[in-house]
Amino acid sequence: MAPDVEKAEDAGADNTTKIVLGEEKGDLKIQQGASETSSEEQQPGAQPNGVLTKATSKAGSVARALETVPRSQRRGLLGRFAIIPEVTNPYNYGNRTKWWMTIIVSFAAITSSTGSSIFYPALAEVAHDLHTTPTVTNLSLAFYMLAMGFTPLWWSAFSEKHGRRTIYLISFSLFLVFSCISAVSVNIAMLIVFRILSGGAAASVQAVGAGTVADIWEPKERGRAMGVFYLGPLCGPGLAPIIGGALTQGLHWRSTLWFLTIFGGVMLILILFCLPETVERRESNIQEPDGINKGIERIVNPVKVLAMLRYPPIIVAVWSAAIAFGAMFVLNVSIQADFDKPPYNFTIIEVGLVYLAPTLGYAVSSLLGGRWIDYIMAREARKAGRYDENGKLKYLPEDRMKENIWLAATLYPAALIWYGWSVEKNLHWIVACVACVFFGLGMMLVMGAVTTMLTEFTPKRSSSGIAINNFVRNILSCTGAVVTQPLIDAMGTGWMCTLIGLFAFVTGNAAIMALKTWGPQWRVTMEKKLNAQK
Repeated sequence: MAPDVEKAEDAGADNTTKIVLGEEKGDLKIQQGASETSSEEQQPGAQPNGVLTKATSKAGSVARALETVPRSQRRGLLGRFAIIPEVTNPYNYGNRTKWWMTIIVSFAAITSSTGSSIFYPALAEVAHDLHTTPTVTNLSLAFYMLAMGFTPLWWSAFSEKHGRRTIYLISFSLFLVFSCISAVSVNIAMLIVFRILSGGAAASVQAVGAGTVADIWEPKERGRAMGVFYLGPLCGPGLAPIIGGALTQGLHWRSTLWFLTIFGGVMLILILFCLPETVERRESNIQEPDGINKGIERIVNPVKVLAMLRYPPIIVAVWSAAIAFGAMFVLNVSIQADFDKPPYNFTIIEVGLVYLAPTLGYAVSSLLGGRWIDYIMAREARKAGRYDENGKLKYLPEDRMKENIWLAATLYPAALIWYGWSVEKNLHWIVACVACVFFGLGMMLVMGAVTTMLTEFTPKRSSSGIAINNFVRNILSCTGAVVTQPLIDAMGTGWMCTLIGLFAFVTGNAAIMALKTWGPQWRVTMEKKLNAQK
């Protein structure tokens, strides 16, 4: 159980538990029914009979109230089994509880990205064992990434309607089944089919996980939290080749799939007991169609989410992240292609260790970049004098794209070019690894800022905004994975990285300039159109 949340039992459907959280101390006091309040909490003129009053901690800060939902009314599949209770306002969870939930969804998001990268070292052995060619074996990876791009459209749409928790539990249960079947595949066709299904199941967290982060963190803290969340899916590809190489070399290629099955099972247990429902409660006045029309709408409606790409703030932000993500896969494939050949001649495990270099960049940028983004957003709000009626700062999504994004959009293309010519000229491997660290720093700064901004452009449909981002970026990453090797063969790693790097630099900075120039009016226009559709 998270340290700052006590198990709150409901004493009947009409007796809601209220927990007062001291922000400075993290202390908990529970008020039930008639509400017994200590002299330290009770303010002069406080109202009795369970009316929640303004409480103050010893440090003098205003406390926040957690109003838990009775077990019988908790939403989501098997919601009554969650140790952390569902509350009416997830923003009011204590920070330790929020970080615990953020870390869980971050680790859950590792599953999908690790599922592709852990298989890199096993491709040759799979081709030999299943009597096929490496080209056909590569299809299991390419189609896996395509599934990761398409399925979040449905997962995110279902999560907005049925809740995050239900989608997590269903998708991870399916992932367990499909991973088990993949591990016992008897031919390449069976492997490809069930790898596609397992990729589609695991991809739910990429969209829904970001929605959970947006549910529990207020905008002023969300950049840091989103950076920690994306630390999982971005560091997974760095660590997975090492694990995959060791498993393949020591055991068998099937052991990589059993590893994924076990990891998915652990995450399923954590989600079952530690992730309550967090999506906002809404009352729908829309009358749903009956019969076959209802089934058709459930299939077609999620695809309509792509219509949001017609709004300039969405498409510009998505492109900024997608081109960076595509460049990451170009780098990943290039590392695999370059370091197992002369003059490096690295073993499978040694090639896997090279991926630790960009992973280090992702980690540092996640931990520090999120704080920087939140600081910039607050600074811009103060500079503009934007305060609400309660004297609190009013934040705008485009405030997150200032000097941080200019630096990032220049750093990762430059580092990609640096890496390309380092291996092209056969320089010492440490030179290329240092370039990879700087690539990770820049790339993660872009991902953190854009992802957080997308949840704020679409506050009522945060996971849908992330699903669109996943759709576009996985299309580009799949394209990058497919074209990188032919480009290396045709022009060499140096010119290939120069081509991709310059394209990313020009288009990425053009997108930022467009948001800086027209972002505010674009956002206002988009909000009016979205509100008119309700």
